[in-house]
Amino acid sequence: MTALTRPVFAAGEQDTPKGAAVTVLKAAKSCFSATVEVAGILIPKEETAVRPDRPGLKVAEVLAEPGQTVTAGQELARLKASDGGTVQVQAPVAGLVSSSTATIGAIASGKGEALFNIITGNEFDLVGQVATSDLSKIAVNQTAKVKVVGAGEMDGKVRLVAPTIEPNSQLGQVFISVDPSKHLLVNASGRAIIKTGESCGIAVPLTAVLYGTAGTVVQVIRRQRVETRHVEVGLLSGGQVEIREGLSEGDIVVARAGALLREGDPVRPVPMDASAK
Repeated sequence: MTALTRPVFAAGEQDTPKGAAVTVLKAAKSCFSATVEVAGILIPKEETAVRPDRPGLKVAEVLAEPGQTVTAGQELARLKASDGGTVQVQAPVAGLVSSSTATIGAIASGKGEALFNIITGNEFDLVGQVATSDLSKIAVNQTAKVKVVGAGEMDGKVRLVAPTIEPNSQLGQVFISVDPSKHLLVNASGRAIIKTGESCGIAVPLTAVLYGTAGTVVQVIRRQRVETRHVEVGLLSGGQVEIREGLSEGDIVVARAGALLREGDPVRPVPMDASAK
C-alpha cells in the first residue's frame, strides 16, 4: 500500500494568497488649495468724468476720441455758448479716454451724462458676484489667478469685499485688482480663482475612492488581501483627493477601486509605476 504524502511548500508559500492582479500605489502627503471661483467684468479702478462748467453749451468741435491717451490740460472739445463765445473742455487728468458722448451740434450737459470719461493709471478691478456661502471665505489681500478674454492669465489680489449682499439674488460683490502691466479693455469678461486657504495631508487619486450608501471608502491592501477603510475626504485638486481621516502615509491603496473587490479578497498587488510599463 502506497503511503500518502503531503505537498511540500516553499517557506511562506502556503500562506500566500492567489488572486487577481490589482494596480496599487502608496498614500502620500500633499497640499491642497481651497479656492473660490468668481466670474465678472473689468471696470477701471479710477475713472474721471469730464463735463462743462455750465449748462446750455453746444458741441462745436471734438478733439479726442475713445481709446486715445491724453495728458492733463489737453483740449478735448470746443463748445459754443449762446452769446457766440467759445469754451474749451480740457482733460483734468492724464489717462485713457474710455468713452465719449461728444457729438457736434449736441447740447453738453453740466450735470447729466459726461462728455468724456478718462481712466487714470490703467488700473482695473475684476468685479464679480459670489454666493453668500462662499463670501465668508473671501478676505482682502487673498491672491487670485485671473483670466480675461483677450488678455490671457494674470495675477490678482482681492481688494474689496462688499459688506452687503443683493437681497433678491443673495449674491455679494468682490473686487479683485489685476496686474496693470497688460492692456485691458473696459467691460471685458473674466474669471478669477481666489485662493482662500490651504490644507496639507494624505492624498490619493480620485479613482481610489468609492462613494456609496455605506459611506466613502478606500480599498487598502494588507498581507495581499483587500481591506476596506472608511475615510473622510476633503479638498480636490488635479485628480487628487484629500483624505482627512482613515488613511496613513505609506498605506498601499488600490488605484482603481471597484465593487468587484470584496473585504478579505486575495490579490496580487502591482505597483502603479510597474503596471504603466
